[in-house]
Amino acid sequence: MDETRGTETHKLLGGKLNVYRREDSKCWQCSAFLEGRNWRKSTCEESLARAKDFAEDWFLGLKGKQRNGELKGGKSFRVAAAQFEREYEVITEGQRHPRYIKRQKDIIRLHLNPFFGSMSVREITAGQAQEYRIHRARSRKDERTGEFLPPARSTIHHEIVTLRQILKTAHRHQWLESVPDLTPPFKASGKISHRAWFSPAEYQQFYQATRRRAQNPSRPKYRWHSEQLHDYVLFMANTGLRPDEAARLEFRDVEIALDDATGETILEIEVRGKRGVGYCKSTANAVRPFERLKARPRRSADRANPKETRLPGPTDRLFPCHHRPIFNDILEQEGLKKDRDGNPRTPYSLRHTYICLRLMEGADIYQIAKNCRTSVEMIEKFYASHLKNTLDAAAINVRKSRKRRRRLDF
Repeated sequence: MDETRGTETHKLLGGKLNVYRREDSKCWQCSAFLEGRNWRKSTCEESLARAKDFAEDWFLGLKGKQRNGELKGGKSFRVAAAQFEREYEVITEGQRHPRYIKRQKDIIRLHLNPFFGSMSVREITAGQAQEYRIHRARSRKDERTGEFLPPARSTIHHEIVTLRQILKTAHRHQWLESVPDLTPPFKASGKISHRAWFSPAEYQQFYQATRRRAQNPSRPKYRWHSEQLHDYVLFMANTGLRPDEAARLEFRDVEIALDDATGETILEIEVRGKRGVGYCKSTANAVRPFERLKARPRRSADRANPKETRLPGPTDRLFPCHHRPIFNDILEQEGLKKDRDGNPRTPYSLRHTYICLRLMEGADIYQIAKNCRTSVEMIEKFYASHLKNTLDAAAINVRKSRKRRRRLDF
């Protein structure tokens, strides 16, 4: 018997098994080290003799599971998750948005740790991942109907991706022999869906509404914002920029140039955003909105003369503030807030409109992907699949001439 940090400890079976009791507890505990992990259990006994008998039976049970391959030791999932958080934030610094990193941490804290935290990483199998999906699908009920409210498909996908990344971290540190297959079983082909966009008629209706608002704003103080919104709509629908890319865009990043291939005056844009630095060539219809943006006075940054105006400089942003309230207000008035499938339209829909209109006009899908800084696969999945113009009727409605059979007389 020895006293260590207020704990009374007894060693059994040649030191392989410990029975101990803390000062603040009446019951004895037992512990043993197997499979690279320290196993602990409460004997729920106050008598030392009965606690020793319980501990020996428990230890022999562990040895039996170890012999049958049922004992899964090693690092716990919670330790692997903490290691993943530490690595991910450092390695992806400057490549992932802080909000994305925070979302990863929230997924671990709110969902993965409560379910997998006490498990060893060796215990997590494809079956456990399926149990997690069932758990998430039945974790919330509608108070009125009593029906389950499962998370969106994309939400579960992001959580499983985070789980896979944590298991890969454990594999790199040799805490796990191999990463299990976490793909969902019974997975059917997903429905062909498209992102909310404006058809040519709807786009014309929308930009005409923004033009009317720019000419006759609801209040004189909103004139500048209304004019900016109108040019924003035309600029976005003729460049295909993402909203975050447009928000970072400065006047020095845009150049009016004569395109040798088409003979048209277009914009050549140096884009900084989600995919790093890239380049974009606009249509000719984006030039006039850009010229208006460049010639529109802005309030001076001098606090002593807040009403003084000036023309924007090279380092000023094209769109220094978002116009979401006016944007949504016009959509509601025109009945364009949602498409026929119920998908809400946002400023991102102007990028989708640009891609769809270019496809409808017969542009090469590879060149569109390069100009929009995305992949051909993404365009085919979300845009080309629902546009009738991408189908070639001449290639589909082919009629081969049938040869007449000649009758042979013997």
